[in-house]
Amino acid sequence: VELTYWAQATGERPPMIAQFFPLIIMVVMFYFILIRPQQKKMKDHQKMVAAIKSGEKVVAAGGIHGMVTNVKDNTVVLKIAEQVKIEVDKNSITQVKKEETE
Repeated sequence: VELTYWAQATGERPPMIAQFFPLIIMVVMFYFILIRPQQKKMKDHQKMVAAIKSGEKVVAAGGIHGMVTNVKDNTVVLKIAEQVKIEVDKNSITQVKKEETE
């Protein structure tokens, strides 16, 4: 509506930047609302996965709770019960449980 009023009042087309300004604003908002928080979350997850050590209690994807017994390059071995160990991908670790001290 405003652009058509501009064209009628001046008899010419509005500047190119005025036509693309709403699109530029939407792209900037999209970046700050969606892309940047997702990148931060991914970076935090990578730090958490890189810091996993033997003896820590973790939660893997699918809700598997276990204790890390061995850390390899791309996988970890979890002890989920007596005599039961499984090997899972490091990226499937969703949470490292903090030991609560009393």
